[in-house]
Amino acid sequence: MRGLPTTTIVSFAAVVMVLAGTVVAALLTPGRAPNVLDVVLPLVAAAGTLLRERFPLAALILVVAAVDVYYRFAGYDGPLIVLSFLALYTAADRGHLVAAIATGGVSVLAMAVGETGGIRHVDDSMFLAITGWIVACIAFGGVTRNRRAYLQEAERRAHDAEHTKEEEARRRAGEERLRIARELHDVIGHNISMINVQAAAALHGLHKRPEKAEAALRTIKDTSKETLRELRTTLGVLRQVDEDAPTAPSDSLARLGELVAATGLRVTTEVSGPLDALPTEVDLAAARIIREALTNVSRHSGTAEATLSITSDSGHIVIRVEDDGPGATYTEGSGYGVRGMRERAAALGGTLEAGPRPGNGFRVVAELPLPAPARPQ
Repeated sequence: MRGLPTTTIVSFAAVVMVLAGTVVAALLTPGRAPNVLDVVLPLVAAAGTLLRERFPLAALILVVAAVDVYYRFAGYDGPLIVLSFLALYTAADRGHLVAAIATGGVSVLAMAVGETGGIRHVDDSMFLAITGWIVACIAFGGVTRNRRAYLQEAERRAHDAEHTKEEEARRRAGEERLRIARELHDVIGHNISMINVQAAAALHGLHKRPEKAEAALRTIKDTSKETLRELRTTLGVLRQVDEDAPTAPSDSLARLGELVAATGLRVTTEVSGPLDALPTEVDLAAARIIREALTNVSRHSGTAEATLSITSDSGHIVIRVEDDGPGATYTEGSGYGVRGMRERAAALGGTLEAGPRPGNGFRVVAELPLPAPARPQ
C-alpha cells in the first residue's frame, strides 16, 4: 500500500475497522441469529466507501441508505455509521454540498422518526451526538474544499505573476538589444561610412590632386581612431559592473566642432542659445542625430556642403540639417539611419521630420523637449 493515495488508505482502514467492529458487535449479542441484512448491508456500505473518491455522489446515497436501513431493520448494532460520516465528508469536499446537507438531514429525520415510532430507541444524548457528527463532517468537507480552491487560486496567481515577470524581462531584453544596436550603428556605422567615402575620395585624387588625397587619408586616420575609441567606450559600458562608475556618452554637443570636422564636409554652423546645460539624454540624442544627418549628406547627397542650425530655448532644442545636393534619395525605408533618428527623438517625447527640400537637397528637422527648470524652494 506504499504507492496508494492517502484517501484510498483511509477508506481501506475505515472499512476494515468498521467491519471488524460489526463482527464484534454480532459476537457480543448472544441469542440472536444474523439475518441477510446483517451481512449484506455492511458489505454494501463498505463497497460504497471504497468508491467514494471516484463516485462521491453515488457513494453518498448508497452508504447512507445502507447505514439507515441497517440501524432500522438489522439485528445487530455496530459502528457502521462511521462510513456514513466519511461519505458525507467526501461529498461535501468534492463540491456536492447541497446533496450532503440534504442526505444528512434525511438521516437525522430518519433517526427522529425511528425514535418516536418505537422501532429503535435512541436516547437524547446519542441523537445529539450523531447529529453533531453529521453537521461537523459536512462542514469540515466544505472547509477543506474551500481551502483547496484557495490554494489552487493562489498557485494560479503565482504562476501568472511569474509568467508576467518573464514577459517583462523578455520585453526589457528586447528593448535593450534595440538600444545597443542603435548605439553600435551610431558609433561604428557612421564612422565606417565616412572612412569609405574618404577612401574613395583619396583613391580618386591620389594622382591628380595629392593634397586632397592626403587630407582624405588624414581624415580616415582620425575617424578610425575615433571609431576605435567609441567602440571601446561602448563595450566598456556593456561590460560595466560598478554602477557608480562613469558612463557618460562620448558624443556631446560640447564636442560639436570635432563631430562636424569628422564628417569631412564643409558645414556652415549656426548655434542659438546655450548648449552647456542640457540633460545627458538630450545631449546624446542631439549629437547622434547631427552625426547621422551629416553622414547621410556625405553618403547620399552628392555634395560636400551642408548647413547645421541648433536653436536652444527654455522649452525645446531644434536641430536642422540641410543640403542642396542632387542625390537626395535616402528615405526612412532605405536603411536604419532616419528610423534610428526618429526613434531617438520619440524616446524623449520629441519629433523628427526628414524629407526632400523644394528643388534640390534634403532636410532633417528634429525637435527635442527640454525639462522645465526647477523652481527655487
